[in-house]
Amino acid sequence: MKNTVKFNKDYPDITVSNQIFEKASKIMHPVTQTLAKGPTQYINGTAPKYLKKGKGAHVWDVDGNKYLDFNSGIGPISLGYAYDRIDNAIIKQLKEGITFSLMHELEYEVCALINQVIPNAESVRISKTGGDVCSAAIRIARAFTGRNKVLCCGYHGWHDWYITTTSRRKGIPYMNSEYTSTFAYNDIESVRSQLDADTACLIMEPFVFDEPKDNFLEEVQALCKENGTLLIFDEMWTGFRVALGGAQEFFGIKPDLAVYSKAVANGMPIAFLTGRADVMQLFEEEVFFFTTFGGETLSMVATIETIKEMQEKDVHNHIAKIGKQLKDGYNAIAKELGMDKWTMCKGFDCRTIMTWDASAGNGLHLKSLMQQEMIKRGILWCGFHNVNFSHTQEDVDYTLETYRAVLPIMKAAIEAGTVEEQLRGKPVEAVFRKVDFRKKV
Repeated sequence: MKNTVKFNKDYPDITVSNQIFEKASKIMHPVTQTLAKGPTQYINGTAPKYLKKGKGAHVWDVDGNKYLDFNSGIGPISLGYAYDRIDNAIIKQLKEGITFSLMHELEYEVCALINQVIPNAESVRISKTGGDVCSAAIRIARAFTGRNKVLCCGYHGWHDWYITTTSRRKGIPYMNSEYTSTFAYNDIESVRSQLDADTACLIMEPFVFDEPKDNFLEEVQALCKENGTLLIFDEMWTGFRVALGGAQEFFGIKPDLAVYSKAVANGMPIAFLTGRADVMQLFEEEVFFFTTFGGETLSMVATIETIKEMQEKDVHNHIAKIGKQLKDGYNAIAKELGMDKWTMCKGFDCRTIMTWDASAGNGLHLKSLMQQEMIKRGILWCGFHNVNFSHTQEDVDYTLETYRAVLPIMKAAIEAGTVEEQLRGKPVEAVFRKVDFRKKV
């Protein structure tokens, strides 16, 4: 019998996953298209490597094991897997065509809707991925200001201008590192000290997990305005998740430019750059940013129906309610067990993370052991709660019941110093190292 969402006597059989992985490893380097979905982010030996299908908040792997999923496709699944309203709209449009030889009216319709729900969307550009629109935002900011330098905080994709600040910077001309530097979140002095007359833009995630302190976002905006630097919000995670209008709406701060993807189309590939009309008009003739598949219709109808569903069903409040119960419940259990000195769940309700203090041991080993035991109990877990609209109260209750069973295992292993010994495979790894903003590469 295949493992399912309940306590299972055995860990899941992942034979088929491993067979596919072995064949893929010979011709794919690496085997994954997104590091966060790849084998290094799951304990290699217990966790499945390939999924087959999903419905609602559940997924099935290629071996037939069923899991409650709190990864939500690493962000894009905002409503749920195989969500009927979205899928039906895609099927209907599929019968009429996907990509055409002229523009399609859906291009205007989706941009008009984005214009309504995103505060700074005086003008809108459509693309396919988050990395695309991040780089487009940097390019037009440089063009508008006539400056070169970029300050960044967060993760902004794979393109040269950003990845030069990380340990995975080979293949990028060294000169790129002279034009991009990083600053620390909630450290306004790390921003102030680096802004200069050649700083074109500052791009940042409005939050990752920590809350802004001491009016940090307002202070950043004020410094940028004073310096003639454009402020860009990277809302890949916050957009259409913390609020319909993203962090702009949530915090009441309107940046000069903003970028979106992930949750806006419930899994379909689309991305948006929004911003001031006087900046965006440079795309008319002076700045080049075009892509053949920008007008692909299936993703556009998915966007329209996803936003309408969010408006009609109060999706964001449901996500926040579920996320808060998971966060507060985890922390209550940790406190009851005397583990709150080691572990906590933190973040905004729509997206939270479980953290481990260094005094408990190797963080990656701790994450691996917990992941291993959660998977055994039918929860595909990677240390996060990326909640979607299909997660239910029943899912919350089962997850907290599972934490109540797994955290004592963690406590015993920590106290006995046997965390690594209990791992049934290779532990998870870090994705990549970010270079400290105070140091040069």
